Amino acid sequence: MGEFSTTILGIARSIYRKRAVASQGGLLDGQDPSDFNPSDPLRLFIIQLGVILLMTQLLSLFLRRMKQPRVIAEIIGGILLGPTAFGRIPGFTQHIFPAQSLPYLSLVANIGLCMFLFLVGLEIDGAIVKRNARMSAVVALAGMILPFGLGAALSVPLYHTFIDQSVKFTNFMLFTGVAYSITAFPVLCRILTELKLLDTTVGIVVLSAGVGNDIVGWTLLALSVALVNAGSGLTALWILLCCLGWALLLLFPVRKIIYWLARRTGSIENGPTMFFMTITVLLLFGSAFFTDVIGVQAIFGAFLAGLIVPREGGLAIALTEKLEDMVSIVFLPIYFTLSGLNTNLGLLNNGITWGYTIAICALAYTGKFGGCTLAARFVGFSWREASTIGSLMSCKGLVELIVLNVGLSAGVLSPRVFSMFVLEAILLTFWTTPAVLKLYPPEKRIRVSATGGLHHPIPKGPESAAERSEAASTQEKLIGSDELDRRTRFTVILDRIEHLPGMMALTQLLQPPPPAYAEKGGLQSLSTSETNITVRPLRHEASQGVSVDALRLIELSDRTSAVMKSSNPDMVNTDPLLNIYRTFGDLNGITVKPDLAIVTYDNLASSVAEHALRNKSQLVLVPWFPSQYNSDQTQAAGSDANVLDTMAARSPNPYNPFESLFRATSPVDKSTSVLHAQFVRSIFSQCSTDVALFIDRHYPRERTTSCGYHLFVPFFGGPDDRAALEFVVQLCAHPRVSATVVRLVRQELDLARCSSIEKPEAAHLDADGRAAEANIRENMLTVNTSTLFPDTVYGNATTQTRLQSETADNVLWNRHASHIPVPDSVFSAALSRVEFTELRTTTPLRSVVDYASNLPRAAEERHRRPLVITGRSRRLAVENHAAELKQITDEHGGVGNEVKKTLGDVATALIVSGCQAGVLVLQAANEPID
Repeated sequence: MGEFSTTILGIARSIYRKRAVASQGGLLDGQDPSDFNPSDPLRLFIIQLGVILLMTQLLSLFLRRMKQPRVIAEIIGGILLGPTAFGRIPGFTQHIFPAQSLPYLSLVANIGLCMFLFLVGLEIDGAIVKRNARMSAVVALAGMILPFGLGAALSVPLYHTFIDQSVKFTNFMLFTGVAYSITAFPVLCRILTELKLLDTTVGIVVLSAGVGNDIVGWTLLALSVALVNAGSGLTALWILLCCLGWALLLLFPVRKIIYWLARRTGSIENGPTMFFMTITVLLLFGSAFFTDVIGVQAIFGAFLAGLIVPREGGLAIALTEKLEDMVSIVFLPIYFTLSGLNTNLGLLNNGITWGYTIAICALAYTGKFGGCTLAARFVGFSWREASTIGSLMSCKGLVELIVLNVGLSAGVLSPRVFSMFVLEAILLTFWTTPAVLKLYPPEKRIRVSATGGLHHPIPKGPESAAERSEAASTQEKLIGSDELDRRTRFTVILDRIEHLPGMMALTQLLQPPPPAYAEKGGLQSLSTSETNITVRPLRHEASQGVSVDALRLIELSDRTSAVMKSSNPDMVNTDPLLNIYRTFGDLNGITVKPDLAIVTYDNLASSVAEHALRNKSQLVLVPWFPSQYNSDQTQAAGSDANVLDTMAARSPNPYNPFESLFRATSPVDKSTSVLHAQFVRSIFSQCSTDVALFIDRHYPRERTTSCGYHLFVPFFGGPDDRAALEFVVQLCAHPRVSATVVRLVRQELDLARCSSIEKPEAAHLDADGRAAEANIRENMLTVNTSTLFPDTVYGNATTQTRLQSETADNVLWNRHASHIPVPDSVFSAALSRVEFTELRTTTPLRSVVDYASNLPRAAEERHRRPLVITGRSRRLAVENHAAELKQITDEHGGVGNEVKKTLGDVATALIVSGCQAGVLVLQAANEPID
């Protein structure tokens, strides 16, 4: 009978024999809580579980920074708790892991292992193998034949040196060959996801080859166990035939029954029902029980049960989400601890043992790496890609550890040989990630598009020299010429359902003007007695509409379901946020290209920057967390709109999305907002294109029905404010959008700045303006890279760069503010809806706050929605608002540093003072900082 059933019966007998009622006083009776009591093992089990979880979590915090999978921390934690380290402490093993408690711990670990192998079966998708059958089959076979041969060859000296001669050599050779040829498919999936390789040709082939390798490996393991448990060759044949018959029964008739049941109960459409979950769990343990009693490990039956669950409608992912937490948090660490208790690296205490250990590691890596690399090169991959495939396929991790534990429990492996192979599994798994990063850096990767085509390698820097020159000339045209190029390619970031309303409203602003407002002529010019301005109309082509790349961001967690989602190509088509936003685009005539990225938190910002660069986006739109409404007030108010309006009128800032940053009472909310602020700042620093942060300030119910937007732009100068002004002029090309642009100058600095600001020649010589802007762009590279993590302060500008920036400000302001309308010009039509004002004041920032506070009421009278658009940073800007911002924050309440660093001075003042209009914070294209 198998180990799983024997353990259950042994525990039952021990409880039956010791039926004496123990004292219930516990600590009050002077009992030691760590004493093992067979009739009440729960107390010691809780202590053991606490020690195990604490050890693995502490190690994972450290190893996660080294980009190592969690399994490494669990394996090392188990080894440390065993005789290798903590077991050498006097009394530790006797009190924490006494020998009498190990059967109970083993029972829990084996239950968890069966559930884990069921999840592994759920991960395996046969469609992946079918799509890449030829290349993956060659890589998988070569990655098993050569390692199996090397393992069989090495088993000869190992058997004669370390193994008891009572063990059959054939059995030992089979276990050695399987341990060499196996690939850890679950760990491999996580590494591919964390390194963002799932959409590369290398990642697709490795994933397909890993599926085939896993299936063949478990089959070989079942064969090895059958041969060990069989008393004769005929018995082994009967075991294998029974196992094959059970597998065929599950894969064909039972699979159809499970699919019918899933359809019947609505589990495919609406997620697994309680009845379907019950049947699935019964099938899991029933299959494990059958394979265990016939002489094959119970884990093989659980693996087969996972293979037959339907994949339609994301059912396998939903099942994984319901089971994975307990398996990953509780069961697997216990299993690794049991493995660690059987691992004693102290047995590697002589030269010949270490010599064989080095040989095991070298041959294991050589076999996998060499076989898979040569096979990948044979099917057409480059040497760099082929070597990356070989490194990934050499990952061992959890799967080899399971094989080794099976061999140890069967008596085939000795404790010394078991420890040698465990060390090999740790080293090869640890080496996988750094080897792949070295062999296949991001700039060398070839990605596969949704249509099956290949993307060119993504450069690490912003662009190549030619693209950089083209981007510079385009930016120069935007700033220093009279021709206004519309931004037509946008990237919209979506990561929460609450972001959809605000991003939809903002996307409507990006629509091109109706055909009636399109240009009719070419270049037109006007001459006046005061100035000679050449005006080009706004470029508008019917075929060149607005294109939006909707990027859905999902943070990759430690859960298996997250990895399954990232490898599921249908996620882009089934994600509800992308579907809603794509439907909105279709209804408004906007081309929406959906995309999805499931990456770790540290890689979220870099994924946005890479996506924008790959799709040549001209502006990245990032939403902030929406307003957090007070549920108690809302419930008290009921559905009365007047009550809601009264509540809003009483509070100067009733719905503040930054509330958790400086007035929150919940530490959870604060940490969440701070994390999001850091994420936004990372996007600002890493993106090589324009970035806009949209802060939606809507109430639960609008007072009036708006039919357009009224924009307010405070203009202080600098690259960000110039980009904001250009963007507003583009938006005003639409007839339902109007704007007010106010240039603010501090009163007491007028005389000091008169010589540099009011230079007529600088205001009207376009060539000088272009040259100034080009020099600014060149000099900004030095200024902007002076900080490791840039926020709103960008180093100390020189007198030359500041003078050039002021000149560029004057060129742009005079070109727009002094514009003379040209008939039938979209550019002129846009400027006709913009009111330009210059305001000299001693408190410019407070003037902005006062105007913004009156903006919602003025916009409501026009039946428009208010929106403030401002530049983010004060790099190369004229004014420094530090002192005035401090006065405003002291008056309205304290503010966290993350707000200021994320938004900049002007937007921070608006948010702190309770501005009820939406705010769009724009940063001009900046060189990313490595």
